[in-house]
Amino acid sequence: MHDIRLSDARLDPSVCLAALDQATHNAGGIASFLGKVRANDRADDGVEALELSHYEPLTLPGMEDLGARASARFSLMGLVMVHRIGMLYPGDPIVLVAAAARHRRDAIAAVDFCMDHLKSAAWFWKREKRADGWHWIEPRASDHEDLARW
Repeated sequence: MHDIRLSDARLDPSVCLAALDQATHNAGGIASFLGKVRANDRADDGVEALELSHYEPLTLPGMEDLGARASARFSLMGLVMVHRIGMLYPGDPIVLVAAAARHRRDAIAAVDFCMDHLKSAAWFWKREKRADGWHWIEPRASDHEDLARW
């Protein structure tokens, strides 16, 4: 089972995880990561909104290629990779990556591998709206270091 997609609709992680669990009932483990828009906990520079745009001819094919590489590298039985696009608000889910494998280490490593690639080498542009306006979000040096381990 592979569920790799972009979505401009609200993401319900429980539905995605239930489908992965049902489709991979022989898996030894399922690991997942859910990324969310940071909560606006500081009035002076808190995030009010997050806008995600992408380059359509490359984004989904790139995610599908990433999924194929993860599946082969970690012997996955199933993979879910859903990334939101459009306008999101504090607390909204942005991305869900979940992997099912015979062994937990493969599932955990596959999720980490996919997230490191999505965070640093994906085809998304992100900008945050804060009290003082819009700010483009670039990968940090640590994001590139995480990607380099693979």
